[in-house]
This record gives sequence, C-alpha cells and structure tokens, in this order.
Amino acid sequence: MASSSQLPHTAWRRRGPLAWALWPLSLLYGALVRLRRALYAAGLLRRQHAGIPVIVVGNVIAGGAGKTPVTLAVVRHLQQCGLAVGIVSRGYGRSTQDCREARPDSPADSVGDEPALLARTSGAPVFVARARIDAVRALRAQYPATQVIVCDDGLQHLALARDVELCVFNDEGTGNGFLLPAGPLREPWPRKVDIVLHAGARPTGSAPAFALQRRLATHAHNGRGERIALTALRDQPLHALAAVARPADFFAMLQAQGLTLAVTEALPDHYNFESWSGMNSKAQALICTEKDAVKLWALRPDAWAVPLEISIAEGFFPALEQALSLSSKH
Repeated sequence: MASSSQLPHTAWRRRGPLAWALWPLSLLYGALVRLRRALYAAGLLRRQHAGIPVIVVGNVIAGGAGKTPVTLAVVRHLQQCGLAVGIVSRGYGRSTQDCREARPDSPADSVGDEPALLARTSGAPVFVARARIDAVRALRAQYPATQVIVCDDGLQHLALARDVELCVFNDEGTGNGFLLPAGPLREPWPRKVDIVLHAGARPTGSAPAFALQRRLATHAHNGRGERIALTALRDQPLHALAAVARPADFFAMLQAQGLTLAVTEALPDHYNFESWSGMNSKAQALICTEKDAVKLWALRPDAWAVPLEISIAEGFFPALEQALSLSSKH
C-alpha cells in the first residue's frame, strides 16, 4: 500500500501503459480484499460493536479526500443537535503504539497530526488506537456520557462494527477505476455505503450523494495566538508549505486568494519536520495548512496556518440524521 501510494496521481487518472502494467497486481490485491470481506461476513473474523452508534467517515481511494474536515463538520452538527460525541482514529504517523487520548495540547507526534487537530478544534474527546474498538472502549470509560462515536477514517477497518458509513471522494473521483497499485481504489467500487460526499462528479452507486466544496478560510492564525486576514498577506512573497496528500491543491487555493508564493514546498503526507531544512529560514513569511501547523508550530510559531472550510449540499445533515436514527432501531 505504502509504495503504491507514492505513484504520481496522474498515473491513476487514466488507463495508460503504467496502469495496465500494474493491472495484474491489482487483481491479486482485489482478491485479497474480497477474501478479507468474506471472512468477516462469515464470522471467521470478528466484528466488535461499540455499544453506541458509530459513524465512520472514510474513503475508498488512496490519498487525500478531505475526510478530517468532514469528520469535524459531522461532529459539530451532532453537538448542535445536543449529542455528546466522541472521536476515534488510528492516529496515523504517530511515534507511539498504545491507546491514548489526544488532548488539545498533545504533541502531534504522539497522537497523529489529524487527531491532534481534531482535539484542538472539535471540543470532543479524541482517542487513538490501532484497533479502533480499543479507542472506543477507552473513550467510553473516560467519558461515559458519550452518545455517538465518529471514526475519522476506517472504512476498511472492518473489525469495528459501524452503523453509518460516509464515503468521501475528492474531485478526481475513482480515477481510472483500477484497484491499487494500478489505480487509486483501496477496494472495488461501487460498494454499499450509506452516504457519498463528492467534490467532483458524482461517482456511480446507489447511495444518496451530496456535493462537497472545499475552500480556504479568509484568515490565518499562528502559534502565538495571532490572527491575520489573508488580504493582508497579498503584498509580500510567501513560503507556502504543505505536507498533505495533495499539496498542489493547497497552493492553488492560496494563489486563488491573490497571494504571491515565492516558494512552494511539498513534503510527504504526515511529515514530522524533524529533518526539515527550512526550520531557521525566515526569508519569507511561512504559510501552511492547519494539519501541518500542529507539528510545525513547535519549530516555527510564527508560521501562518490557514483553516480549510467545507460546505456540503443541502440535505446532507437530514440524511445523516435519518441514517443514524434508522440504524439505532436495528
């Protein structure tokens, strides 16, 4: 999985020579995916339920699809409905292996950058564990009033039983439609989910689907608690940095805001910045994603982080509430 995800995204957009060369490997990968699903369906591999409703926000494509902003939007909506919400995640990229709580002041390298961001922005308890059911149990033990769990990522983590599945697609959809490593799909599509969110064209499938739009906020903030309007940064050259799955998207959105990017630095997703060469360079103001800021601010508290905002087509939240209500009656 890791090696295939390093292939250029362009190779996954069409069925070119490279995709066809890797297609035999994708057949083997697909056979393993189907076997694993069959073992869970037959009860030979065990699913465990949290005891309260679980919503999984995930995707079927490798690379960034915007799952974490969707998770945050779902959590905030449920909180506004008066529900006590908890968040669980694997905590990808962290240096630890245990089950632990991600607190607002937790170092990102100990809990993962996305759980650290969620802990700082959601107001909900966040727990991480490789086995998500361990995270759920620890969260419920610490916060027994929790009424619903939202799992950030984990569509393929079948060991955790779920009540509602949300599948998120970026603007490239299913790409060339091939499984890894010939294409971007982690599992065959279409497959049964409860709701689809899509930034591009609607993918095939029978699930209710809602358009998703991503945009940058009109402000940035830094590790010193300062806030600035993006318009105030238009008159200076900026060093833009992104250690996310699709850094070019972030750079393009900054330029669309009228910002001048003197340097664009794309780093591997979940990069830890331990060997980052720009730590002491202050030739230009530094601007980055919020996901990067939870790690970068320890080195550069002056870095400006720009929040990513999303909007989802009308009807999504009523559909989510209905799916959650129906699942709780089974």
